[in-house]
Amino acid sequence: MENTKRTVTCGDLRKSDVGKKVILNGWVSRTRDLGGLLFIRLRDRYGITQVMVGDKASEEVKKTAASLKSEYCIAVEGVVTARSEKDINKDMPTGEIEVEASDIQIFTTSQELPFSIEEVRQKDGTVVVANEDLRLKYRYLDLRREPMQHNIILRSQVTFATREYLTSKGFLEIETPTFIKSTPEGARDYLVPSRVHPGKFYSLPQSPQLYKQLLMVSGFDKYFQIARCYRDEDARGDRQPEFTQIDMEMSFTNREEVLSTTEGMMQHIFKKTLNYELPAKFDRIAWEDAFDWYGSDKPDLRFDMKMQDATFMAELSDFNAFKAGAANAGRSVQRHKRSGLKALVVKNVADKYSRKTIEALETVAKTYKAKGLAWMKVNAEGAFEGGISKFFAGKEKEICPKLGAEKNDLLLFVSDEDWQTACTALGAVRKQLGKDLNLYNPQDEFHFAWIIDFPYFAWNEEENHWETEHHMFTLPQQKYWDTLESDPGEVKGDLYDLVLNGYELASGSMRINDPVLQERIFEIVGYSRERAEKAFGFLVQAFKFGAPPHGGIAPGLDRLIMLMCHEESIHEVIAFPKNNLAASPMDECPSEVDEQQLKDLHIVVTEKE
Repeated sequence: MENTKRTVTCGDLRKSDVGKKVILNGWVSRTRDLGGLLFIRLRDRYGITQVMVGDKASEEVKKTAASLKSEYCIAVEGVVTARSEKDINKDMPTGEIEVEASDIQIFTTSQELPFSIEEVRQKDGTVVVANEDLRLKYRYLDLRREPMQHNIILRSQVTFATREYLTSKGFLEIETPTFIKSTPEGARDYLVPSRVHPGKFYSLPQSPQLYKQLLMVSGFDKYFQIARCYRDEDARGDRQPEFTQIDMEMSFTNREEVLSTTEGMMQHIFKKTLNYELPAKFDRIAWEDAFDWYGSDKPDLRFDMKMQDATFMAELSDFNAFKAGAANAGRSVQRHKRSGLKALVVKNVADKYSRKTIEALETVAKTYKAKGLAWMKVNAEGAFEGGISKFFAGKEKEICPKLGAEKNDLLLFVSDEDWQTACTALGAVRKQLGKDLNLYNPQDEFHFAWIIDFPYFAWNEEENHWETEHHMFTLPQQKYWDTLESDPGEVKGDLYDLVLNGYELASGSMRINDPVLQERIFEIVGYSRERAEKAFGFLVQAFKFGAPPHGGIAPGLDRLIMLMCHEESIHEVIAFPKNNLAASPMDECPSEVDEQQLKDLHIVVTEKE
């Protein structure tokens, strides 16, 4: 073969190409020797083409073809031929053709694989996948797998669509530093020692928050960045030490414009990459309502099943466990003025749930600090049975209409003095039921919602002081400015979260641009002027030179792609992620460095594990 460079990819060829002479490059997916006929599935990132080595091939080509093994990297020259009607593979875009090989050249051979790159399905239809650490050790092989190729390609397409949309709306893509001053932002910083300035450190940014606000002061009124961020915190399925967010900020704006711009961006992304139509406006739910109805500030709204206030039931019996939740006792309840007695009606499943399966739900509730999970069923005659039914016997006509309960419904209750504890625990049960019963609406594959009107401050019981729920540069809603110091617990922030399918996808807020208001917030949370000056002095100083009103948001790109791919971990959508120990089995980082490097940085390692 004089020229081995491909003329087409393995996903290009169709029936209309029959008769063409082509060159393909790719990896051997597998071979089949039918005695006289040898078939090769040749793969690249564009698809798979079947190659046939038949009687017309030379002895040298036949010999080369017989030597091929999985993942050999080869070039094939041949002519496109049509498959017979009975041999057409309707599951393959290239399934109507095959390439009859006239020449094969092996670029490189492959050792025996540590795991199969081809999809292996069990009899029950489940796909066998190697354990994660093995996949991460040989990530370059794992990335050849079709699901990983799909995910990484989609990530690229989403990133492009993001840039396309924001640029069309007048946003400028501006890079901010990755070596910055260490500032308190919630998680631990990753620190980078300076050789030039002994004993001093740079920090890797947890977010570009301060810099994008400085860009607003600089007059760049619409900024975005596909930003790399770093947080030294425990990893989990939807977190990584290093991650990517779509960072956005706007000047002379308000909450409505930030929300509508984000909605438009998501609509463009989903239409462009998945051909999926999102609604023109996303749901908007106040924070307290989200907890009251769904037990979470990131509710999964692909199914309904709202939790209900069951306070009225405390007066219908002497069941003491209900009376505590209905009494509105405790600081959290006083603050939110809502009952800690919550009910969940699970429609038409009473005959499917035994005491044992209900106890499994109770374990979920107790994981979230509930004292227990009370229950009873509505039987075929419309009467209560099981669980706590003896306390409410004869009260069916009073209780069922108020809760919307009918025959064969299961009624679940959590009662707690603390409203938020009751909501969170029963909300976790709701989420588990959605999964167990597959309650998700198939017509509602991606359900976005805005959570708004968050509390601005949270009380730190251990340290006995107020803290900000979001960050200290968030703007309090203007109607609370006069009562910031006198009643911090009632203050709502001008902040918002974007939720998708039970995950927090983005968080943002309008920002403080008045130095006097900023100083008041510092004082309420016990941040001294000296400490604030040391940590944020450059930002506070900048605000003294005519800072515009501004606000922004930062959707997590990794988490967005994870949800678009219906994966459960962001590891599946990042090319080279760390494992749950924040390590890379492939290149074995983090690793030790030699003594000379440490000496150059004026660092002494005093203890090794």
